[in-house]
Amino acid sequence: MKKAIFEGLVFDEHSQPLNVVWVGDEPCYVINDDGFLRHIPAGEIDRSVWDFLRQGLEGNEDFLSQKAAEMMGQDDPFTIAVIRSHLERSEEQFAQLQEVGIPENDRLYMGMAGFRVIVNYRGELVEVKQPTITTDDYEE
Repeated sequence: MKKAIFEGLVFDEHSQPLNVVWVGDEPCYVINDDGFLRHIPAGEIDRSVWDFLRQGLEGNEDFLSQKAAEMMGQDDPFTIAVIRSHLERSEEQFAQLQEVGIPENDRLYMGMAGFRVIVNYRGELVEVKQPTITTDDYEE
């Protein structure tokens, strides 16, 4: 059974969260279009978000693999290769996420951190709001 990957994180252009309902065996995000409830298959919106996020990684796999390994304290060639392999298998990972979804606690944390997906009334991706990393590199 498939899941709505970004359930609780998808909003319309009026900042209203989209509920998820099931139409047969397919999860759908529900968009209230002036009283008309549009049921957009979750797979369509989730795919748009996934592709958007994936674009930010493309071309940077070597750098990201190296930095991730360093953060883990294991910057040996084997670990870097394993991490890179995971970055390159995004289609497989997307399929897995569709089956199991993102755990509810993780989605809640993402929402509290400021992650939001904004779609228009047709379910088209308008914006992905992502938390930014800030540093306190200033002198007193």
